[in-house]
Order: sequence, then structure tokens, then C-alpha cells
Amino acid sequence: MSAAPDTIKLDDIRPRFIAGRDGKFLRIATFDPAPGTVSRGVCVVLHGQTEFIEKYVEVIGELRQRGFLVATLDWRGQGGSARALANPLKAHIGDFSQYDSDLRVFHEKVVHNLSDHPPIALAHSMGAHILLRVMHQAPNAFRAAVLSAPMLRALKRGYDVRLARGYCFMLDLLGRQGDWVLGMKERDPLRMTFADQLVSSDRARWERTQTILAQHPTLRLAGPTWGWLEAAYHSMDTIMSPGYADSIATPTLIVGAGRDRIVDVAAEREFAARLPTGQYEEIPDAEHEILMENNSVRMRFWRMFDAFVARFA
Repeated sequence: MSAAPDTIKLDDIRPRFIAGRDGKFLRIATFDPAPGTVSRGVCVVLHGQTEFIEKYVEVIGELRQRGFLVATLDWRGQGGSARALANPLKAHIGDFSQYDSDLRVFHEKVVHNLSDHPPIALAHSMGAHILLRVMHQAPNAFRAAVLSAPMLRALKRGYDVRLARGYCFMLDLLGRQGDWVLGMKERDPLRMTFADQLVSSDRARWERTQTILAQHPTLRLAGPTWGWLEAAYHSMDTIMSPGYADSIATPTLIVGAGRDRIVDVAAEREFAARLPTGQYEEIPDAEHEILMENNSVRMRFWRMFDAFVARFA
């Protein structure tokens, strides 16, 4: 399953907690470089929606083998961090600025103390989206960034976006932002099969995640609320607005998944072209979760990562 032997195991993960600015707890973890490697500084790993630290055990091991000290966190509302609603399976947020605040707190309380030099970042999907927001706000926070399938514009997947926005607006007026988006209540990951999922062609890696969730069911998340969806739409509109990408100075590599069924690859190409120091690569046969894909896809991703990051670390 793995392209290279893991240098850590699940039992080696020792998470701890920090408080966000509003007092909500965030679950974080750090991992030293693999013994015998030449230190290359800090790499901050930022996950997508519904993901959690343990899911990235293979990726963390591969970064450690490359000489990086890895720092990562569970976003608020998922993994082992504080949940927003009484139903812990609902993904909910009031505004994406809450995610921004958590990333900046993580940077100040944890990452800043690990090295005298700004870190690089490896971020996926929603994590890449939040990273772009923070790089826009704080140009010197990161040396460079590699984004896997960033969430810039969601695919319609058979529904009318205007209708969805209308639902969001109506339910917001009714105070029902915490209701499930249609169809999400049934998507408890412990009930899903490989045929149900839309993110990877690699059954073994998908089953590894399912095993982790079966053993630690409190880490799981089903799907978003209307409130989360409206906040996501608003943030995507902001990020794709004229001039936004043009003002992000951090050198950035965007890697798109040619078979993505979650986010719009065309938006990634468009956004990368507007970045002052941006670069775009695409893996034609990759599904959305590039880092959880088959060995062939992952090998090409790591080649792109290594060539890009060698200029900065």
C-alpha cells in the first residue's frame, strides 16, 4: 500500500490541546524529523473537511523522512477538536474567519516556537482554502505552500447552486443554520462503502481510514450543515474575487486532480494563473484526495512536491 515504509505508527501519535481565541480547544500534534535526516525546518500539514491527524500518518512519515518537523491540527468541529453543535457528526461553522483565527493561533502558540524560520505548508482541499485566506492576511507567515486539490469552487454534482444558496438564506432567517444539508444525515462514514465514496481509487488506503474510524468513532464527521455551506460559499466567492489571488505573495504550487468529483479543477487553474509566484500541475488520473490515492498518483505528487520545495527548504 505505501510507497515507502512509514516512520511512525498510529500508537506514536501523542496529540495535545491548545485553546483558540474563543476558548474552544484544538487538537494538535508535532513530529520530529526521522533520525539521520538533515533538518529542513517545519512543514505544517492542514487537512480537508472531515479529516483528522491519524488519517495522515503515512504522509507525516514521508515528510519526516524528508527531514521535516511536522506540525498539524484538527480543525475546529472535526477530528478530536471541539465540535460546534450538540450532534458531533455535523460539520458546522459560523464564518470561515473562525478557521483563520485557529490557524493563526496554532502558528503563534505552536509553529512559531519550533523554528526561527517560517514554515512551509502542505494543505489539502478545505485546509488549502483556509491556508490561502491566511496567506492573504499574513504574507510572511509561510515560506512556501503546496496545495492539493484546494477548495476554490465546488462542483454542482447535480444540484442548482442558486437553489442551494436560497435554502441557506431562508434557513438562516429561520435560525436553522444547524440543519443538515440534504442527504448529509445519511453519510455517517461508518455506514459507507468504498463504492459510495468519491475521493480515492485506492481501496486499501480508504479501508485504513475506515479502520481508524471504527476504532476511534468520535473522530468521525458525516457532512455539513446549511450554515457551513453558506459560510463556504461566501468564502469561495471571496477567494475567487478579482485581485484576491494577485495579492498573495507566498510561492505556491497547486496540484489539481484530473478526476476530481468534489471541487472544480478549472477554478484551480484559473487561480494559479493569477498568483504572482504560483505554479500549477495536474495529475490526470487522480481523484480528489491525492495524498490518499494509489502509489502511482502519490509518486507523481511527491516528485512535484520535492522539485518545488527544494527551492525553499
